[in-house]
Amino acid sequence: MKPFDRSIKIAPSILSADFANFGAECRAIEAQGADWVHVDVMDGHFVPNITFGPSTCAAIRKHIKGVMDVHLMIAPVDPYIEAFVKSGADVVTVHAEAGAHLDRSLQLVRSFGAKAGVSLNPSTPASALEFVLDRIDLVLVMTVNPGFGGQSFIDSQVEKVKQLRAMIGDRPIHIEIDGGITPETAPLVAQAGADVLVAGSAVFKGGSVETPEIYGRNISAIRAAAEAARQKFAA
Repeated sequence: MKPFDRSIKIAPSILSADFANFGAECRAIEAQGADWVHVDVMDGHFVPNITFGPSTCAAIRKHIKGVMDVHLMIAPVDPYIEAFVKSGADVVTVHAEAGAHLDRSLQLVRSFGAKAGVSLNPSTPASALEFVLDRIDLVLVMTVNPGFGGQSFIDSQVEKVKQLRAMIGDRPIHIEIDGGITPETAPLVAQAGADVLVAGSAVFKGGSVETPEIYGRNISAIRAAAEAARQKFAA
């Protein structure tokens, strides 16, 4: 991964890609400006959907030049961390709600050589991370209830982002947002302190590997809206 910075990064979620064409989709979004590739892993238990396992991550890793950002919406999570790191994940994010020993899970991620992230569901307060801030490289704020793509943004989470940004201070910790990100909602979280924006439907809508320029336009629109909001706030 590149050295830490707080510039806006767009992380398209392949949950909205063509499942039969993952390799080409990953290459297309990176060529069109994606900074990270976000992989949503769901188990049908912790969340009401089933998606990908370590073998899928390993298969697409060869098609990804940049950061593979793996979000584990599974419980229990500890038994699977090693497999996902070995599949090529640069960042492995676990849910604060997925187990009783979050500190242990984070240590496990780092012990295998990946960056460690924690995700917070909409009802989980920022204070849940107070005693693990020095164990993490990223905090992922869910701005929808996890399980499915295409949901509407939950506005109350903007305040949580502000709280987290204050808690983090000068620590090199990314704030990532997942759920309902569009050119309309991206400014809200960027202004609050987020720097990594996950977008599924808003990136992939209307495009394909045959017309990847549409992905590029969608990525650019989200980035431009977020960056403009940041500049306006700074001014």
